[in-house]
Amino acid sequence: MRIGIDVGGTNTDAVLIQDKQVVRSCKRPTTKDVSSGIKAALSEVLSGQRENIDSLQAVMIGTTHFTNAFVERRSLLPVGILRIALPAARGTPPMVDWPKDLRSCIGDACHQVRGGYQYDGRINAELDEEAVRRAAADFNARHIRTLAVSSVFSPINAEMEQRASEILKEEMGDAVLTLSHTIGRIGLLERENAAIMNASLADLSATVVDSFRSALKELNLDVPFYISQNDGTLMSADFVEQYPVLTFASGPTNSMRGAALLSQMKNALVADIGGTTTDFGILSQGFPRESSIAVDVGGVRTNFRMPDILAMGLGGGSVVREEAGKVTIGPTSVGYRLTEEAMVFGGKTLTTTDIAVAAGYADIGDKDRVAGLDPTFVEACVQKIHAMITEGVDRMKSSAEPVPVILVGGGAVLVSRDIPGTSEVIIPEESGVANAIGASIAQIGGETDRVFSYEELGRDAALASAKQEAKERAIAAGALRDTLEVVDIEELPMAYIPGGSVRIKVKVAGQLFAQ
Repeated sequence: MRIGIDVGGTNTDAVLIQDKQVVRSCKRPTTKDVSSGIKAALSEVLSGQRENIDSLQAVMIGTTHFTNAFVERRSLLPVGILRIALPAARGTPPMVDWPKDLRSCIGDACHQVRGGYQYDGRINAELDEEAVRRAAADFNARHIRTLAVSSVFSPINAEMEQRASEILKEEMGDAVLTLSHTIGRIGLLERENAAIMNASLADLSATVVDSFRSALKELNLDVPFYISQNDGTLMSADFVEQYPVLTFASGPTNSMRGAALLSQMKNALVADIGGTTTDFGILSQGFPRESSIAVDVGGVRTNFRMPDILAMGLGGGSVVREEAGKVTIGPTSVGYRLTEEAMVFGGKTLTTTDIAVAAGYADIGDKDRVAGLDPTFVEACVQKIHAMITEGVDRMKSSAEPVPVILVGGGAVLVSRDIPGTSEVIIPEESGVANAIGASIAQIGGETDRVFSYEELGRDAALASAKQEAKERAIAAGALRDTLEVVDIEELPMAYIPGGSVRIKVKVAGQLFAQ
């Protein structure tokens, strides 16, 4: 047995899973402090199941805490930044393209020192250790205790980042460090950005993880818990304390993984219709298709693993208006206040949920409260909702061929008609809690992203080496060796680099527990 929880902007969903079957599920409004909502959801799904509690293996949690904190510029720490790159990259300093309000939260304690590697791991410049010590002295003088360290091509060779971290710890004692090679990929600026973002969340990550521990302790649940990350796999509680940014966009990922299980389809388009937004994504071999471009989070470009997601301001709580004879829907939403502000619940705000009830294809709240809406207006709203879904499907498709679409999320009730460009529209049972189901079935993953020389190694040997590296990382994170499978391989020839150089990215995933 497992429990999956997903904390969204509108609802906190929880499911109790046994042998991949839903035993019990619930949907509770997300509370302002979040933790009390988690405790309430846990209590509800465990109601009447206490005699089976010994069979519970773990609790898996998907959370938006860290994404929201960064986007909203709250609970962020000042960060000391050390870049090991000179003489390269002098003209593009750290945080050069960050929004001004965000830079003011992080501060201006940036140091660039000599060092770094070339694309194949050879030294470009020796590390200037004295410059690192001077940087540490400056950080101490500014009372900065969280640091981000980056170096040119550190995912290929991390020795200089590691040596710099040793020096910083010698000079600064208990400082908390984020080394960029542990988070991002080859591109320096985006990887450095991810490291800075991660360091700024150090205090919040400790607080949030501790609140999760407390919630389980109060309910006498003596089981491990894991946090889902943005590639559809899991992190231990200790790991997420070190790398909170890896949870960014985990909500849509969980929904897509849940959609794959509920529909028994590995390749399809998924539309997760929540209370505020609809997230469109592509399932490929049961996992979300990964974004191939730098992803913007809160105005900052990053290059860590993120699903290829299109977000649209359409959800069950989206506000409906008529302006100049035209219907507009969203992007504003009543969010978790849906049960207070929507007309079918006695409120005064017209939402898409009210439209679905008035149109007769949703049975929510008191339908008599929307009986007076003009049928012509209601029909125009229904057409607008379906047009928005059609647009999202069309923008995510990679060809003109019809594709199956899986609708999940509590807002799936908004769709009642065929969607052009689809071969079928599937709304599975328990689709409303697909996100929590996705969290509960998440696996442990491992990844490698390196440049290999096909002239030296040959293609087969290079691919085998990359796969083995990814597998070893997954095993180190807790995956069972016998359950590992390769879920994605990408080969990117680097024509501008000699030696038949190819960048290989491999992702593997495996089970956390024996099945």
